[in-house]
Amino acid sequence: MNKSHTTPYQQQLLGMRTALLAQIAEQRGGAVSRAEVAADHFGHPEDSGAQLASERELEFALGERELVELSAIDAALARIEAGTYGECTDCGVAIKPARLQATPEAPRCIHCQEKVEHLHLV
Repeated sequence: MNKSHTTPYQQQLLGMRTALLAQIAEQRGGAVSRAEVAADHFGHPEDSGAQLASERELEFALGERELVELSAIDAALARIEAGTYGECTDCGVAIKPARLQATPEAPRCIHCQEKVEHLHLV
């Protein structure tokens, strides 16, 4: 895929990255760590231990998901710079434009993605 074809995807990915970083900063209340936010949210004496544990686990799971998403966006931007964007990272075939429009950070074609997901379910 040449540079003129990747420009719209690059702009979309950069917008996604900016929005995600803003969301992370807003949820954390600025430049504090996820652990500090969790401590502030869940340090109320009237909350039960089980409730605190559940909410803390959810908070950390959301943080992990955000990091995975940010990493996928950064990897897609790196593939654009390397000139390999739009090629499946597993088999090398061209990823269909409809898939890239729906999920611009997608590293794999549908076939390879289904294989990866099936392996994780087994």
